[in-house]
Amino acid sequence: MKRTLLVLALILSVVSVASAAPAFASGTWTWPVSGPVIRGFDPPDSPYGSGHRGIDVAAPLGSLVHAPAAGVVTFAGSVGGRLFVTIDHGGGLLSTCSFLSSLLVHEGDAVVQGQGVALSGTGHAGDAAPNVHLGVRLAGVYVDPMDYLGAASIVDLIRLAPITAAPG
Repeated sequence: MKRTLLVLALILSVVSVASAAPAFASGTWTWPVSGPVIRGFDPPDSPYGSGHRGIDVAAPLGSLVHAPAAGVVTFAGSVGGRLFVTIDHGGGLLSTCSFLSSLLVHEGDAVVQGQGVALSGTGHAGDAAPNVHLGVRLAGVYVDPMDYLGAASIVDLIRLAPITAAPG
């Protein structure tokens, strides 16, 4: 009896890991836009609780928004008068870029990592700086997008002032 239970437990753990494997955070996704994170992930205490279900990345209005990873567009349209793009990456993993100014893809389109999918908009209502909101869901639960994104390039985050010649 113990041996049967042990074998069953082993089989279930292998099946569980195999089915979840594509969805584990990898840190290899492309950033949707280049810029600093101006608001981080703040998971809600309950499915309908307050929180911030993603990150906001500052970007000039009209910046090209890139697909963070390959997948299929499952939604590209308006929600409450604001534009959104959702991509299914397989394994129960979805990404959504929100508050966009223009869409470059349609529902059903296959996209590759880094492909332009939209143009950035103003961000959440009342935001001081234009930005793109990136949300990630795993099996229907919001997770921190930073776990999936590759390292940001410091070149994209630092803006140098022009050097002027010294009077001479």
